[in-house]
Formats: sequence, C-alpha cells, structure tokens
Amino acid sequence: MQKFLFMAMKSPQAEGFLKRPVFTAFLTLFAAFFILAPVGCSPNNPYRSTDKGKDIFYTTFNEPPKHLDPARSYSSDEYDIIALIYEPPLQYHYLKRPYTVIPLTAEKLPTPAYYAKTGARLPQDAPPEKVEKAVYEIKLKKGILYEPHPAFAKRQDGAPSYSSVSDATLEGISEARDFPLKGTRELTADDYIYQIKRLADPQLESPIFSIIERYVLGLTEYSQALKDDLDAVRKKRKETAGPSYNRDTDEKENPIILDYGRHELPGVEKVDAYTYKIILKTKYPQFIYWLTLPFFSPMPIEADLFYKQAALMKKNITLDRFPVGTGPYRMGVFRPNMEMVLAKNENFHEEFYPSEGEPEDEKAGLLRDAGKRLPFMERLVFKLEKEAIPRWNKFLQGYYDNSGLTSDSFDQAITFGAAGKAELTEFMKDKGIRLLTAVRPATYYSGFNMLDDAVGGGGAKRQKLRQAISIALDFEEYIEIFNNGRGIPAMSVVPSGIFGYDGGAINPYVYTLDTGRKRPVRRTIEYAKRLLTEAGYPEGRDSNGAPLIVTFDNPWTGADTAPVINWYIKRFKLLGIQLENRTTDYNRFQEKMRKGNFQFFSWGWNADYPDPENFLFLLASANGKVKFGGENVSNYTNPDYDRLFRQMENMDNGAERLRIIKEMIAMIQKDSPWVWGYHPVVFGLFHQWVENVKFNPMANNAVKYLRLNAGARSLLRGAWNGPVVWPVFALIAALAVITLPVVISVRKRAARKRNG
Repeated sequence: MQKFLFMAMKSPQAEGFLKRPVFTAFLTLFAAFFILAPVGCSPNNPYRSTDKGKDIFYTTFNEPPKHLDPARSYSSDEYDIIALIYEPPLQYHYLKRPYTVIPLTAEKLPTPAYYAKTGARLPQDAPPEKVEKAVYEIKLKKGILYEPHPAFAKRQDGAPSYSSVSDATLEGISEARDFPLKGTRELTADDYIYQIKRLADPQLESPIFSIIERYVLGLTEYSQALKDDLDAVRKKRKETAGPSYNRDTDEKENPIILDYGRHELPGVEKVDAYTYKIILKTKYPQFIYWLTLPFFSPMPIEADLFYKQAALMKKNITLDRFPVGTGPYRMGVFRPNMEMVLAKNENFHEEFYPSEGEPEDEKAGLLRDAGKRLPFMERLVFKLEKEAIPRWNKFLQGYYDNSGLTSDSFDQAITFGAAGKAELTEFMKDKGIRLLTAVRPATYYSGFNMLDDAVGGGGAKRQKLRQAISIALDFEEYIEIFNNGRGIPAMSVVPSGIFGYDGGAINPYVYTLDTGRKRPVRRTIEYAKRLLTEAGYPEGRDSNGAPLIVTFDNPWTGADTAPVINWYIKRFKLLGIQLENRTTDYNRFQEKMRKGNFQFFSWGWNADYPDPENFLFLLASANGKVKFGGENVSNYTNPDYDRLFRQMENMDNGAERLRIIKEMIAMIQKDSPWVWGYHPVVFGLFHQWVENVKFNPMANNAVKYLRLNAGARSLLRGAWNGPVVWPVFALIAALAVITLPVVISVRKRAARKRNG
C-alpha cells in the first residue's frame, strides 16, 4: 500500500496537486491521524499478547533473593519461591484454624515414640525430663517424581550426562533450563536424609544448625567430623600450593565436596527406600512443625553434585539460584534483576484442594474447588518492582493480581468506618477489589546489645535506662505515622494467635492500665526522665555532664526510610539522648550483628511455626548471636529465664506451660532487652478474578491453592486500559480549524482567477 501511494504521487497528474496549499492542509491532517492514532489506540499492556487469557498469576518482588538453597534460606520472601518447589514431608492445612499440620509427601503424620534411659517405651504424655529419646518415623508416598532437570540426565551406560561440565559445555547456557538433556527419578528417603546432613555442613552455615543440633541425636558430633574433614582438605591444599595459596580462589575453581557418608549420624536412620527415622535427644513436641519447613525438604545428591562443578559455579549456576524439587512448580526463568517465572511442574504428583475448612469457608466460596487437582495456575510471574508507586499503578490497571499497601497508596484504598473498622474506598469497591486483613504472627522490635557497656548488662540502673527509652519510643505513634494504624503495640515477644499471648495484659514498665476504658496508656515522658535520672543520666548526661550517645545500626538504605530514622532520633532526643545513625548495607549490618559491634538496632521475627517457643527462644542465652551464632541478636542472658525456657520448650500446651510463660515474660519486661515494638496487621488486596484467597501465614505454599478467572481479567484489563482516542480527534479538529482559513483563501483566489 505504501509503495502504491508513493508511485501514485510521482505521476504527472499528481505533481500539480502536490504544489497546491490545500494539499499541505490535507497532508497535515493525514499525517496527524496516522502518527497519533496508534499512540491513542495501543493499550499499555506489559505482557505478551500470546499470554492473554492464560492462567498466569502476576505478582511482584522488590529485592532479588539471596538464597534459594533450602539449607540456607531463612527469609519469608525467599520462602514464597522455594516452598512451591521443595516439599518437606508435612505442610499446613490451607483452610483450617487453628493451624493444623497435615501430610504432604508423607503418607501420614508421624507420632513420636518416647523412650526412657532403660530403653522402655513411655506414654505420649510422659514428662520431658523422663524422655531420653524421641523417634519420628516418616513413611513417604510412592511414585513422587522430581521435576525434569539436567542433574538427572543419564547416558546409555547409566552415568550422569553432565558430570564433567566444562566452560566449553556452557557456551550459550546461562540457566539450568538451558541444558538440552533432562531427566527425573522417584523421591526416596535418601533424599531427606541427605538434606539433614547438609544442615551440618560447615560450608553451608545453615542458620538453623545451632537450634536443631540441640535436638537431633549426634548432629553436633557429625558436624564437627565434617569440619575436621574440611580443615584437613584445606590444609593439604595449602601445603601443596605453597605461599601462592588463596583459599577463596582455590575453592571456587575446585569446590570441596565432603563425603557425607564417611561418618555416622545416629539421629537419622534409613528404614527402607521410602521410610526414614529422625531421632531426637529429648521430647520436643514442636518438632512436628519443623517438618513443614524447607530446611527438611529432600535434596537429591545428583543435584548437589551437579551444581558443585567449578564451571557451573563460575557462571553462577548454583543451587542457590536454580532449585530442584518435587513441588507444584519449577524454576522457569531466573532473572533476579527483572523477573522470576515459576512454571507448572510437569511431573507433579497428585494433590487435591481441601474439602473441609472453617464453618464460614463454604459461604465464602472457599470450598468450590474441593477435591480438584492442584495446582490451578500454569505459571507464576514475579516482576521486580523496587518503587512503590509504579507497582501500585500497575495493580490498579490489573497487571498485577495482588498487592500490599504502602503509606503512599493507603488513603486511596482504605477508609475507616464509624466503628474504626478498615474498609475499602468506593473507588476500590467499584473495581471489585477485595481486602483481607489479619494480625501476622510476628513481632517487629528494636533491641539493645546486652554485651555493650553503656546500654547492656544487668542491674537496676541499666534496666531503668532501657525502660526509659522503651517509654520514649512511642510505637502507637509509629504505627499511625508509618503503618497507617496497621499494627498492635507489643507487650512482650509473644504475638497474637500464639499460645501464651494475653490480649488484656500490659507491660507495666511502659504502660499503665486505664481501668475505666480498659486499655493500656503509655507512661509519660516525664516518668521516663525520672527513670533516666535514677539510671545516672539526668537530662541524658552522665556524672561528668557529657551527653549519652547511642549508636543506631540498621540496613535501611532506601530513601523512604529516612523519616523512620529521624523519628527514632527525635524520640531519643526527648530524653536528651543523642542517637547516632549508622545505616549500612544489609551484608555489613549482618556482620555487625554477628560480631556484636552495635548498641541499638531494629529487627523483626515472623513465626516459623505457631508455638511460643519459636518466639521465646529469641532471648535464650544458648541462642546468643555473638557467642553461638543464634537468633538472640540482643545477646540477652538471664539464668532464671534460661532455666524456665528449658522447662517450657518441650512441654505440651496447658496450664503449667502458660504459668511458666507468664513468669518468663515478666522477667524480660523488667530487664527490657527489647523495645517491644508491635505485631503487624497485614492488609492484602486481591482482584476479583483471583479465587480461593484466605490468609495463612504458616502455609508458605498457599499460592498453589489459588485459582484465576483469566477471562474476566482480560475483559476488565481491556475496559480499564482501553485506547484513549479523544486527544487524537481533538488535535485533528484543532488542525482543521487552523487550516480552514487556508482552504477558504485558496478557493477564493481560484474563483477570482476563473472570473477574471
């Protein structure tokens, strides 16, 4: 068509017309329409047209994951990925409350067998002090296959196809999926045993090792044996290489592969191909929850050895980036600076949507898919969105299926009714968006380094200093300013929804109780100043008149965190204390925490499992960060607290356990190693086309239960993002008005020539 028009315009008949002023006006209008119309008519859909109408779930992430290896990952953001790829033996029921553990790859829930020192079998209600050994026997379902993966590909002789990968082999390969040959095999008990041994590997530095070594029989000794092997290899390599030896460079080029079978681990025992036992040194009822975590997922030795090849490690094709599992999804695309895509696992075993839940679930439509095979969506697309405003706008356009809420978008989405209940604005209701709210079983807190000479330590004066700061840090104000009211001020470490939480109790060192309105009232700044004086710092100054300076370490490098830091500084200033900010990147911040090079910090803890032990252990001295590498970041030590913790941790829930928990809470409230902060209230937004949505903070694999109405999504996206053509026609009309006098003038001139 373009060629025909060009040739026509070159004809002799056309040349005269082209020179006429009227043609200039015509050409202007013609060009305006064909240049501007496509702009006005093209919707801004960021996805491929071939994906329209498909069951693809679109969501976001704001930071690339650091670890996708289940032995190393300990972040809720990372769990959103790996919990859909790896399958521990147990999981949480999606719909039931209280949170209920059910089988996943296991045939049934294991019932621990308790034994005395004599070897005699004990009853299930045996007191912890009588139990010498607790045995969990886990029998797996048969026929579960791993995702297709190059680690399982084999040659005709049965040897791995990719056991000797070189740089030349990797030409054109940037992800694990790029390998042309793939294979699979059945899940076995060996895979779970291998993963537990990996938790003890000193090269991996698993974040839960310091916890589970206290329970799994022989794990401490097994880890030490692996460390001795590692040290021996390193020593030999250093002696061979001489002065030029560089350990980091050497191990990147020649990874050290420890032989896990060289030493005995009595705490893990293989019964047969589908059955294994985990043997604990004591009664520990909470261990059933550990079996839902990715740490206890299966790891095939083929995958571990495949990724330990130097050529792959140099190209950053590792287990930390490309997981291998039996779950409903597999890693499809891993471009952490742009997007991650999980594709449905072609080999996924049979699993079905639950057929029972809470009484209100059926009315809410949450049982419509009862008994149907999972998962429902063929792909999950995670888009990197670092900025809140673009992420929010794309959600409103329907390009993301769910969203959280930031302060920037809160007022547009939420209003509060007469009773103070959060509701969606009319704008959001008109779009059919749904709001889910729930108190997350988590505690966000600020803490003191109890090893520090100024703010740490015991004694009444140090306690009063920390109590004064706890009063000054008004978290009711913090919640309103920075969270739009989404939070419950914390009275202790135990959050709502966990056994031991008492919604009516207060922290008496920070609050008084308004008996009339039955609500806690924060103590005044004047009261806090009196405590500060009794602590030896009147008006925030020591006996020499020098100001008390406290350093504040945090990893808040984003521009939007500056107001939060300034809030802390201002609240300390009310007491006359100077807070010196020391923001660093996350890795440097972690290093400071490990070494104890800090005074004051901010942190948070999400429940791994719904038990008070998972929170109270954060202040047990055996979990001290500096001394033991544990999660007691404050390095708090109190022998009486430790004694009660040891009593409480292995008990079943009951009146006696509750009594001990209350006594422990009273101790830490007085010692104040933390400013208790708040328990977050989660606001989640979902478009109307996302079905089966129910908040379950324990079920990291909840996405597999969601269903999409992709057709409805396509229609609404089109309606919300249709072409805006009025600017085009407005411009054309304006041009017509401008050129009309020219046309009239040309015609008048032509008429005068004909008449005269």
